[in-house]
Amino acid sequence: MFIIMLLMAAAFIIQLALGYFQIRNFTKTYIELRRKGKVAIGRRPGKFRAGTIVLFAVNNKGDILDAKKMQGVTVFAKFKRLKGFENKNILSINDNDLNNFNKLVRIAVKDAINNYKVIMNGGEIPEKLSVYRRIITKAENFLMAKK
Repeated sequence: MFIIMLLMAAAFIIQLALGYFQIRNFTKTYIELRRKGKVAIGRRPGKFRAGTIVLFAVNNKGDILDAKKMQGVTVFAKFKRLKGFENKNILSINDNDLNNFNKLVRIAVKDAINNYKVIMNGGEIPEKLSVYRRIITKAENFLMAKK
């Protein structure tokens, strides 16, 4: 029993360390793109599938200067260049521009475009609730409805 607990603790520590390196990679890539201009971020979180994050460096006119994506299931995923968006205006990207990409990238790109529109119009991006928070909220609402 002690060995199993020790192995679980070791796996948890390894996961933390690898997660740290992934966050460090995100920060480094974000700073690199931020030096070029504003950064539009889109994501398609993965629950049991690959998650995807898209970063667009955008100038003041909305033209995309650089694009990167991180896609994968594990903490070993790193940012790679996302080709096909350079010199396009972020607001003019349409479904035809996204045909060459997989569904997860398309969703992340659309999220980045939406986030860009909201921020440029002075709005705020609402924080998405975690799975656990949604479960707790549903349970609270269910219990309150019974009263």
